[in-house]
Amino acid sequence: MVRVCGSDGLQKVLPHLSAVVIESVQRSEEGVVLRTRSRTSSARCPRCEERSLRVHGRYERRLRDVPLGGVPVVIVLLIRRFKCLAADCPAVTFAEQIPGLTGPHARYTPVLRGQLSRIAEVLAGRPGARLAGRLGMTVAKDTLLRLLRAVPLQSPEPVRVLGIDEFALLKGHTYATVLVDLEARRPIDVLPGREAEPVARWLADHPEVQIVCRDRATAYAEAAKQAAPQAVQVADVWHLWSNLAKAAEKTVAAHYGCLRSAHEAAAVANEPNPPPVPDGFLDVHGRTRRIVATIRERHRAVHKLRAAGRSLCGISRDLDLDYYSVRRYARTENVEELLVKVTQRRTKLDDYKPYIYRRFTEGCHNARQLFREVRDQGFPGERTAVRRYVRLLREGMVTTPPLPALPKPRRALRWIMTHPERLRPDEAVGIKEIRAACPELDATVDHVRAFAGLMHEHRGEDLPAWIASVDQDDLPHLSQFANGLLHDLDAVTAGLSSSWSSVQVEGQVTRVKLLKRAGYGRAKLDLLRTRILLRT
Repeated sequence: MVRVCGSDGLQKVLPHLSAVVIESVQRSEEGVVLRTRSRTSSARCPRCEERSLRVHGRYERRLRDVPLGGVPVVIVLLIRRFKCLAADCPAVTFAEQIPGLTGPHARYTPVLRGQLSRIAEVLAGRPGARLAGRLGMTVAKDTLLRLLRAVPLQSPEPVRVLGIDEFALLKGHTYATVLVDLEARRPIDVLPGREAEPVARWLADHPEVQIVCRDRATAYAEAAKQAAPQAVQVADVWHLWSNLAKAAEKTVAAHYGCLRSAHEAAAVANEPNPPPVPDGFLDVHGRTRRIVATIRERHRAVHKLRAAGRSLCGISRDLDLDYYSVRRYARTENVEELLVKVTQRRTKLDDYKPYIYRRFTEGCHNARQLFREVRDQGFPGERTAVRRYVRLLREGMVTTPPLPALPKPRRALRWIMTHPERLRPDEAVGIKEIRAACPELDATVDHVRAFAGLMHEHRGEDLPAWIASVDQDDLPHLSQFANGLLHDLDAVTAGLSSSWSSVQVEGQVTRVKLLKRAGYGRAKLDLLRTRILLRT
């Protein structure tokens, strides 16, 4: 035990203990134990506010404090119970409270309580309790949840631009609504359910809202129309683009037979084929590549020595090869398995070989000209690679490059929905084949790109013209999507014209799902709401 009576050393290290006298410091099994008492000789009655000097009795009170060097700290405080001297006071006796250190029924100091509350804000129950234990603060998970629920939430500032979206508490059964201040980029409230009534009540209490960004759910549209008629409703462009993609996918699936027929016709037109000689086994002069001959010779030598009873280490020394290379040769019965990795390595030229072969069959045998053409298409390699491939073509040592596989509807949809400048050369060729397959697919690509132009250039006023152009073509799925926009035309037009959208709200919903799943879906809405609003 260390006596520190009359010393202010620990008060300098622990300023929240300035109102008490530390009589002793002791190290025990539960950590560092500080025995303290109040510095004052009197206390004020909490009922009548009269000060009393008459001590009625004493008892010890134990408080947990922030750890020192990772070691838990326990404060044993000698509390005096005073007798109230006011005749009309209902309190006969009262216990003294140390300002900044104790409170009624408190078991933690305010400093420790604040740290535990911050841990609870981030990790909540069990994870927070595990972390606190590692840091020297023993606490139960239920205590952390109780501290978390007791954290006061600040009232939101006036909101001008509001984002609304739903998230599932139990998918398909229970939902909630998150409200986001898009200018402050933070959630401001969480409402139960996804019906119009709770949102309408909230909007009625916040008449300062000028813009409401939402998805195309009718409940939120009705709530905004009813309770915030002064606000401009903005439909989310991400959902518009997603709905357009679904309509385009149905169109591609409906005309997939046209795409298959065009692909089969191209395969027939790809004949005749040169002699089927794998070009990966030969060099530019038609001779067997040196590495191919080396692999065959080493494989034969390793298996010959292995059959003679030599160990792998002995073979490694005899042939001056790495042990693991010898083991790979010994474990491979068929040498062709080793040659595949050497002769069929993917190169930068692979995506452009079909084009070079087609141009070669058309009569263009100039390697320099072919290099310029593929370079303009995005080929990142050197002219030497093109020259070697053209030499193999001249000598008839290359098979016809196989046509790309028929794209699945989802892959074809991805090409259609991608900006033309972001397509790879092979994808650009694929989109040309899609457009050439049938007029309906060609029109679908045009309509999708036109709608993308409305989005990126904020030309919402041109939406009626786009809808009219879609209706002129025989595209029932796209027409259904376009006609659906007419039911929410003002909000869709505002979404295509405004820079505000619900994209930020979708990000907040993703974060909300992380918090929900961190609680294994067992957190009640009040606790989840507190975590959502505090984690901003």
